Amino acid sequence: MKSSQLPPGNSGLPILGETLAFIVDPYNFVNQRYQQYGSIFRTNLLGRPTVAMVGPEAVEFVLAKHMDYFSWREGWPENFKILLGESLFLQDGQEHRKNRRLMMPALHGPALANYVTTMEAITLSYLQKWQKQQEFIWFEEFKQLTFDIASQLLLGTNPGDENVRLSKLFKALSNGLFSINRLPLPFTKFGKAVAARNQILEHVTKVIRERQQNPTKDALSLLIQARDEEGNSMSERELIAQAVLLLFAGHETTTSMLTWLCLELARNPEIMKRVREEQMQLANQGALSLEQLGQMPYLEQVLLEVERLHPAVGGGFRGVIKEFEFQGFHVPAGWQLLYSIPVTHRLEEIYSKPERFDPDRFSQERQENKNYPFSLIGFGGGPRICIGIAFAKMEMKIVAAHLLRSYDWEILPNQSLATVRIPTNRPKDGLRVRFQPR
Repeated sequence: MKSSQLPPGNSGLPILGETLAFIVDPYNFVNQRYQQYGSIFRTNLLGRPTVAMVGPEAVEFVLAKHMDYFSWREGWPENFKILLGESLFLQDGQEHRKNRRLMMPALHGPALANYVTTMEAITLSYLQKWQKQQEFIWFEEFKQLTFDIASQLLLGTNPGDENVRLSKLFKALSNGLFSINRLPLPFTKFGKAVAARNQILEHVTKVIRERQQNPTKDALSLLIQARDEEGNSMSERELIAQAVLLLFAGHETTTSMLTWLCLELARNPEIMKRVREEQMQLANQGALSLEQLGQMPYLEQVLLEVERLHPAVGGGFRGVIKEFEFQGFHVPAGWQLLYSIPVTHRLEEIYSKPERFDPDRFSQERQENKNYPFSLIGFGGGPRICIGIAFAKMEMKIVAAHLLRSYDWEILPNQSLATVRIPTNRPKDGLRVRFQPR
């Protein structure tokens, strides 16, 4: 270590640090300090000295080049550990690699191809429901749709009242992830989140025991049957933690991206026209199929632009387990690290006019994200890129294809579409729309 100089920045108040300003508006919090200090600065969040890092070079340092300096388990706030358990999300090293290998087949390749029919059937049932409703809040509807898809394909449970109840429990759990008051009392956000977690665990345990007796074609059954090189399977405790994570991660982020997709298409009629033309050409060749899902280059560009401008997650936390130096600044072991996704996605040196919704920036000619590795990180990057990325992208394409082929929608007046980033990125009033068949 050549330097002993800490990154520039401010520790804020005793104990609380700058936590309140961060939670009120995480994007502006990081962006203002990035403008002031550059791609590395210090703060104090959730009771811990914290280093924040921004930009592709910084993100690559954390996610790929020096992964061994950082721990997931030591990084995420205590709330995450309590509410999401010892799942893949909070595992490190060998344990993580082993469990990731066991989980991969359930979310990729042949398993994924088996999921198309179910994803499509659930989507079509929601489209019929929305057609009858005509006006609704899309964020809430997408949350239920994506939860039905996740619970049916990942756990093998059928849509119905139980899923509506579970979806509400996950909402309560999400609301506790960033609550500052960690008293588990019935009336606090965190207390409600813990109570919701207990009911979710009860449900998931019951489903796991059923699948152990009667395996089906869902991801959970594949996990129960999975064996590592030594022939070991996951314990019931591990299965429960991974199943909760699959359900949580399998619908929260997709809900966010689908909501912003529909909002941006309604706001940008020229883009809507182009993406719809691509779908109508495919529709003329026949019904939606796995093959067709691979022939939608413009829709893929649109989804990449949604990921860039409206990433579902604001960033990632890590624990610094090995002191390091970056751009001449020294960061001690024991600190917390936060890397920012939305600020990285809006850097002018990477993306021209970064505030504009412009899917052509991902065209073959421009490929703005290819100038620097790690400049598009909505699903993370490096060896620990989101394990469900293929599942999520396939699901979003299926939903978008059917919407564009058969329906019109418009944004209703008198609502706030301002961005709310915690716990998941969404328009403030959830996007109220008028929906009708074409």
